[in-house]
Amino acid sequence: MPPKSPLAPASFPVMPRIAGVRLAAGACGVRYKDRTDVLLVELAPGTTVAGVLTKSLTASAPVEWCRARLGVGRGRALVVNSGNANAFTGKSGDRATMATASAVGKLVGCTKREIFLASTGVIGEPLPAERIVAGIGEVHAHLTDAAWPAAAAAIMTTDTFPKGASRTARIGNATVSINGIAKGSGMIAPDMATMLAFVFTDAKLPATVLRRLLKDGADRSFNSITVDSDTSTSDTLLLFATGKGPAHPRIAAPGDARLRDFKAKLDEVLLDLALQVVRDGEGAQKLIRISVTGAASQAAARRIGLAIANSPLVKTAIAGEDANWGRIVMAVGKAGEKANRDRMRIRMGGITIASRGERVRNFDEAPVAEHMKGREIDVEVDVGVGRAGAVVWTCDLTHGYIDINADYRS
Repeated sequence: MPPKSPLAPASFPVMPRIAGVRLAAGACGVRYKDRTDVLLVELAPGTTVAGVLTKSLTASAPVEWCRARLGVGRGRALVVNSGNANAFTGKSGDRATMATASAVGKLVGCTKREIFLASTGVIGEPLPAERIVAGIGEVHAHLTDAAWPAAAAAIMTTDTFPKGASRTARIGNATVSINGIAKGSGMIAPDMATMLAFVFTDAKLPATVLRRLLKDGADRSFNSITVDSDTSTSDTLLLFATGKGPAHPRIAAPGDARLRDFKAKLDEVLLDLALQVVRDGEGAQKLIRISVTGAASQAAARRIGLAIANSPLVKTAIAGEDANWGRIVMAVGKAGEKANRDRMRIRMGGITIASRGERVRNFDEAPVAEHMKGREIDVEVDVGVGRAGAVVWTCDLTHGYIDINADYRS
């Protein structure tokens, strides 16, 4: 395992019990011996679910399994394995999902159609589902409502720390809880969510409401991060609502004003998890926040931001603590969105470097160079054509990224 990221949170958060959720993690030998690699989450009857999934055209078998079941909006269990992505595995991949879902359905007491699946790890290797089936009974025997740290650790691959986030929210006079876990470190340029992220609440909300809340929240969080510009075959973000928490007013529409605080807190959980993924970017030493303003539309602003965030030249300059703002100019120009060269403004660390299409007069690079030595880097670009903006996050690109990925299958 690589050393823990210097950008990691000080500790795993305290996460309360979520009524209607029980979890357990175990070692089933999916790829390695004596390594926790399977997570089982049992959900109370009546739990509703929503999800957003990768748009990759080579999506994994578990992604396609979930896609076929999200329309029903009900779930009784979630099974996640690490070490093997069950992607590009043909008919054997489909059989593996079927076997796993059937085995868990018998344990939980529901049909396989109420089981949700996710896998992460090596692409193209058949998933040894028989090992999961053989070991899942032992995992089920250890279900508890307090195993959040173990759950987050079980789904890790090249991650250097487990990722969790928790908030409480008000719906009417009731206080409900929201917990989330995620994994991700490399192959991060989500076109929906992150590699894997699972969020649970004890609120009672219909699937139609969850879908809108999750899609909007994912766009502002997971769809606004990148580590290496590569979108995973396995990207899966699921939100489960058990309805077993304190009684609150009935919510029938995502625009209900009584849902305002819940929506804000859900967004906080999603963004917290997404930024932890960036903080754990393979080999990362710096977290980079890129704010784009003055764009023709929000979508254009995000595309410009991602063009900057995905540029190897920008990322390596920041890794080298070099305030080479010319590389930012280059990235804006290649984004394919409207930008006025002669009205563009660039700031780093809150200091204006370029304005009106050229470097500012009497520019002193010293304070910018000092900012570049920090762990968190701020880049601001106004492209001078409109009023829309967006924020995206990335990390620097170091030799550690090469080391990790060159040895990934070893």
